[in-house]
Amino acid sequence: MFERLQSVEDRYDRLNELLSDPDVISDSTKLRDYSKEQSSIEETVQVYREYKEVVSQHKDAKAMLEDKLDNEMYEMVKEELSELSDRKEELEGRLKILLLPKDPNDDKNVIVEIRGAAGGDEAQLFAGDLYKMYSRFAEVQGWKTEVIEANSTELGGYKEIIFMVNGNGAYSKLKYENGAHRVQRVPTTESGGRIHTSTATVAVLAEAEEVEVDIHDKDIRVDTFTSSGPGGQSVNTTMSAVRLTHLPTGTVVSCQDEKSQIKNKEKAMKVLRARVYDKFRQEAQAEYDEHRKSAVGTGDRSERIRTYNFPQSRVTDHRIGLTIQKLDQILQGKIDEIIDALIMHEQSEMMKNAEE
Repeated sequence: MFERLQSVEDRYDRLNELLSDPDVISDSTKLRDYSKEQSSIEETVQVYREYKEVVSQHKDAKAMLEDKLDNEMYEMVKEELSELSDRKEELEGRLKILLLPKDPNDDKNVIVEIRGAAGGDEAQLFAGDLYKMYSRFAEVQGWKTEVIEANSTELGGYKEIIFMVNGNGAYSKLKYENGAHRVQRVPTTESGGRIHTSTATVAVLAEAEEVEVDIHDKDIRVDTFTSSGPGGQSVNTTMSAVRLTHLPTGTVVSCQDEKSQIKNKEKAMKVLRARVYDKFRQEAQAEYDEHRKSAVGTGDRSERIRTYNFPQSRVTDHRIGLTIQKLDQILQGKIDEIIDALIMHEQSEMMKNAEE
């Protein structure tokens, strides 16, 4: 482990030199790539340097105990040694986690797709609740959200809403939201007061850059049509809405949120690229991504991952058996406690697998 840590520190020092090189500074691509690489290992290097300092202090304190000290000094050094031992153990644990393989998509922006599933109007209203929850969570994180496509209902819900979240590390936290979310509550349309169970599905896609997925113009069919609102009525007489079909995979994306056909095509292309990239990525990783599956589920969007129970103000994440009695706060976007627990669980599973 310490050989790996030393090589990471050496690479960090080398990157410092490269980022001061005039040839690198004048090359925007190299400058971006080296800066990104340095940022990705900076925490590991800082913790490793603190660890080395603590180890040095620990060694000095042990040596002092072997000298002839008066009782008061002996007790002071002994107490310091105990604190240094605890800190050394804590830093070792952090370093083990920092050396775990990182998801290459963690730093990326994401495209989130929410759809009302089983439950009709109630499922679509719940889809709206989830959209508000993620929007508020993103706001607290300092991320920006942008709606790409929204198919709203007259009751205020969504049959489907697709939006982008722009922010460093967005995928690292929101990737755990992939799956079916279940709600148990009395619908506003229910006169008898009976509790209904409905579901909405969430798909979280890492934004793909053009260099990561090769999509040729000849492989895309572009159709244009007039925008429509709730109920299907036309809200725009111009052919501004765009539908893109990726012929090799059959992936279809529509966008009508903007009045400009060009802007709608740009937004649709972002979603199309992300979906195609996600499809290829899942196929490529299917054989060796078992460590992730054992940690937080398969990531299958049909898999039920969480239940939101309104009568008991309870939220349960079924993948790790976590139950929290803070439904109102969670729907206000305070989902850090759930996400942090999922991250910790995944890390512990990966550490177990690494030790086997």
